[in-house]
Amino acid sequence: MNTQAAGDFLAENIDVELAFVDISMPGDSGLAFASKLDQENCKTQIVFVTSHKDYAVDAFELSVLDYLVKPVTQERLERTIHRALESRKRIGDSHTSSAQTQHANRVSITALGDFSVRNEQGRVKWLSSKSAELLAYLLLNRGRRISRARLIADIFAGMTSVNAEKYLNTTVYPFRKSLEPLALRDAIRSENDGYALELDDAMIDFEEFERQASRFKRVDAANMEDALKVERLYTGDLFGSKAYVWAIHETDRLAEIYNSFVKNVVETLFVLSNTASASKLLLKLYAQNPLDESVLSLLLRKHAQDGNKKRLTAQYTDYVKLIKKELGLR
Repeated sequence: MNTQAAGDFLAENIDVELAFVDISMPGDSGLAFASKLDQENCKTQIVFVTSHKDYAVDAFELSVLDYLVKPVTQERLERTIHRALESRKRIGDSHTSSAQTQHANRVSITALGDFSVRNEQGRVKWLSSKSAELLAYLLLNRGRRISRARLIADIFAGMTSVNAEKYLNTTVYPFRKSLEPLALRDAIRSENDGYALELDDAMIDFEEFERQASRFKRVDAANMEDALKVERLYTGDLFGSKAYVWAIHETDRLAEIYNSFVKNVVETLFVLSNTASASKLLLKLYAQNPLDESVLSLLLRKHAQDGNKKRLTAQYTDYVKLIKKELGLR
């Protein structure tokens, strides 16, 4: 389908809530097509599917829901669908809630796996990548005044002080302009040569994940279904492919919470003899960090519990080769 036909179809079928768009499309590019939908305030959520990783930054500046690189695994597709359903549920809840008027402009922020900000009026359309980074920085420090000197040191590192100062000044205007259509401009306060972000009653995905995960003192058969739902809330590392250097500590902290939570879930799945679900979670952790010996140990236990000696031996042999290649260790 070319971009003209796709646009006409969405115009005639306004109830379409999710569209998978290839970067390479007949007519305009997928990026141009999504940008046009943005300008027309189309409510359809967009997921890019492409073979090219190079377009990821441009794609997320359009605040698309997700960016899938081919070949797409079933697990990765499931996470995208889950994210879309969660976004739909939050919007639906705001429509049916008795507190509809009070929460009509409730902000929903997705920062796990990518970065997007939306409320009932739409989503933030970043006018520059630095505008998105500035909001991300203030988000992790919301409620606190962040001096201009600190912003320059962390976000504009590597520039001369004069150039960094100019860059910050030219970023602030498009930054505020991006927030204006969602009536969020006043959420940014300028005070004492610095800035602060004030968001009341915002739904922030990484906070929700951490809050939900902390409820589980232990995972057992009775709460396993809820635990698996919490696991699915973690849709990727903080800010996804943007991987801001100044966010490394928080990114690692959240990833460790996720890893520990999943390992507890897996231990219980072993007790319940549900090795299929345990394997699915372990392979996800192993893909994130194949050098993690604790994950390897759990995978070997899984193969042993299944009585799969061939797979157990192969898993261990692959690990031996990996640590020799990556670390030079026998």
